[in-house]
Amino acid sequence: MTTQSAIKNGDALSLAYAPLALAQALIRCPSVTPAEGGGLGLLEYKLGGLGFRCERMKFGLIDNLYARIGTQAPHFCFAGHTDVVPPGDESAWRHPPFSAGIENGELYGRGAADMKGAVAAFISAVATFLADRQGALPGSISLLITGDEEGDGIDGTKRVLETLASRRETIDACLVGEPTCAARLGDTAKIGRRGSLTARIKIIGSAGHAAYPERADNPLPRMVNLLQAIGAEPLDKGTEAFDPSTLTITSIDTGNTASNVIPAQANAVLNIRFNTCHSGESLSRWLADMCARHSGAHEMQIAISGEPFLTAPGRLVEAVAQAVQTVTGLMPALTTGGGTSDARFIHSHAPVIEFGLVGATMHKTDERISIDDLNGLTNIYREILRIYFSESNCA
Repeated sequence: MTTQSAIKNGDALSLAYAPLALAQALIRCPSVTPAEGGGLGLLEYKLGGLGFRCERMKFGLIDNLYARIGTQAPHFCFAGHTDVVPPGDESAWRHPPFSAGIENGELYGRGAADMKGAVAAFISAVATFLADRQGALPGSISLLITGDEEGDGIDGTKRVLETLASRRETIDACLVGEPTCAARLGDTAKIGRRGSLTARIKIIGSAGHAAYPERADNPLPRMVNLLQAIGAEPLDKGTEAFDPSTLTITSIDTGNTASNVIPAQANAVLNIRFNTCHSGESLSRWLADMCARHSGAHEMQIAISGEPFLTAPGRLVEAVAQAVQTVTGLMPALTTGGGTSDARFIHSHAPVIEFGLVGATMHKTDERISIDDLNGLTNIYREILRIYFSESNCA
């Protein structure tokens, strides 16, 4: 179906691009990272029917889809993912995790909340928006859909953005459809995220018999001293937009199975979620200094999965807030809490905001969403496009 034929046949458009039907079809694709599961193929077919130019970009084992309609600015991008986490014990589900069952006004399935529901709402909103405008689009709309958000994130959104940058293709605004709402559709949008740093520290000693500690070099007291030192004071007091940074020790291990043996090494893992008072580099230097002062012989490996960012007030944030209020009657709280998302890759390319469904059941057994919320989200996305591409804004 071409864009023009879809526009001329509103009933057919409503049926072919209804958000519930699209969400069910996506959930039925078993796309556990890194498997594509048929989800991107389905999107490619649907978006092609609306006149989008679709590109499948594969990096390593990961399939990604970039689809765009229009060639001019402003360029609005919807970003998301079709990959999902494993369902766990499928027998524990009320409805099989890839069956897209419906009960009491709710749609069940792995990825319903995170985030196949939002991806379905993207497409349905774009279809009706294009139909409303009779094909006249003052700019461009794209969808950047990855299969690597729940994985390492190495061959997904980041690589697609690098490809776009290499050919000088720019994005003016981006909305990520992660499930941001806490209890009610419209209550929360994310205008920033904290950075995340993971440090793996090994303190090296020498093994020996517990009855003769003087003949060994026990690394555990040094590890205890180090961890006490780095946790002794808060990293910062937070900012107007961010809560205080946090440092969490997630593992301490020696691999020791005997009670009478002094271990040769002690290992610890810690994670820092940090605000804009810090950078990954500054925290790495601080940890290196603390280890030098308290650890003795040691090794440390640091992985930084994202830097903190904050999207300033402007056209994108205002469009999202206004659209949410128009559809739901709520003014969303603009927050920066939670974990990381692919917005950490996007913010250096374009202003980015995250808004999606209620995330109470994401990654859980019986993941599900309200069908009313799915329809409401579609209306919000369509209203965002209407506001963003309004003649006053594009003048």
